[in-house]
Amino acid sequence: MNADERREQVLDAAMRAFARSGYAGTSTDAVAKEAGVSQPYVVRMFGTKAELFRSVFARALDSVLATFEAEFDALDANPVPDNEEYWQRLGRAYGELIVDRDLLLVMMHGFTAGATPEIGAQARSAMTAIYRLLRDRSGADPDRVRSFIAEGMLLNVLLAMQAPENAASEPALGELCVCAFGDELTEQMAAEAG
Repeated sequence: MNADERREQVLDAAMRAFARSGYAGTSTDAVAKEAGVSQPYVVRMFGTKAELFRSVFARALDSVLATFEAEFDALDANPVPDNEEYWQRLGRAYGELIVDRDLLLVMMHGFTAGATPEIGAQARSAMTAIYRLLRDRSGADPDRVRSFIAEGMLLNVLLAMQAPENAASEPALGELCVCAFGDELTEQMAAEAG
């Protein structure tokens, strides 16, 4: 395996490890074990746990930006900021991305590690980039973009807490999931879980 392939292997392992235990709860040793390499190798490759996490967090955040960029490129060249189908299509593209539970959880852990200076700066920068991309490419007003991001964050939280998989246990939770994901997707996620 060449150095680039080994780096990707470690980043994939780090994504799984950080998704499971978060930034504070994951050691470079845990990442090394997950990757099947030595802990000193991980440290040589990334320097610190913070830098390793930042690399994994960047991968997740870059996926969000790339997903929205690709969807905007596929949409009509003349956006209609008030067209609900336009926003639903962007939302579906995002929904397909966050089905990757490891990616979703790394994003959530990254946002909650915002008090760590270098991670907080990265999170704020990424949210700014996502907001600007959505605002600039859609031509929508700030309130519409804020609403779209807020709905996405609700999806993140519901998925992180495995709400769709547990929607049948609490009618109000099920109702919220249907409002957020729709009947079909909520039923599909519940079926896949159980």
